[in-house]
Amino acid sequence: DRVPKCLVPINGVPLLSIWLDLCTRSDVDSVLINVSRHGDAVEEFVRSENLTIDVRVVREKEPLGNAGTVRANRDFVRGEDNFFILYADNLTDASLPSLLAFHQSHHGPLSMGLFRTMTPTSAGIVELAPGGRIRRFREKPQQPAGNLANAGIYIGRQALIDVIPNRRSIVDFGHDVFPRLSGQLYGQLVDGYLMDIGTPQTLAQGCRDW
Repeated sequence: DRVPKCLVPINGVPLLSIWLDLCTRSDVDSVLINVSRHGDAVEEFVRSENLTIDVRVVREKEPLGNAGTVRANRDFVRGEDNFFILYADNLTDASLPSLLAFHQSHHGPLSMGLFRTMTPTSAGIVELAPGGRIRRFREKPQQPAGNLANAGIYIGRQALIDVIPNRRSIVDFGHDVFPRLSGQLYGQLVDGYLMDIGTPQTLAQGCRDW
């Protein structure tokens, strides 16, 4: 109720600080942080940090969904051939340059970072074809075909934004966008650690691991 997930401390260090450090080390030069709750806290954090990366905080007045947010902020990446989409409630040291190198090996609209999950019914599960093409994506399936899961780390091209629906207020990648791109998405296991810290239990585990 008081702290946005992106500012939850990992052994005393705000998660957002870890993300911005990772982006800086990966030669990302500009970051847009979408905030739906506790915007004042995020803006104060950005002001108080001695950041070497350009950061813009955008407040989402009404819920748009993770894909709706990307569509609403498309001007931020206009003219960019490739851009990252990062879920800031994950704790990770994943190699973003490694995923970018994979992304540049194909012409699909999106590359998805993947990890092996212990709870496949609570994640987006993929089936991979040779070459990294995603044969099938199912969001939180009741009978998962495996444990290869969406890591919430994407690299998109402008073609991705063009297929995000604009006929509804809340648009989700897993439910509304990825099914439209069947056979066109690609995925690769992330090189590094990743933990969704969205529950007290996984937050505690992430702090122990980190």
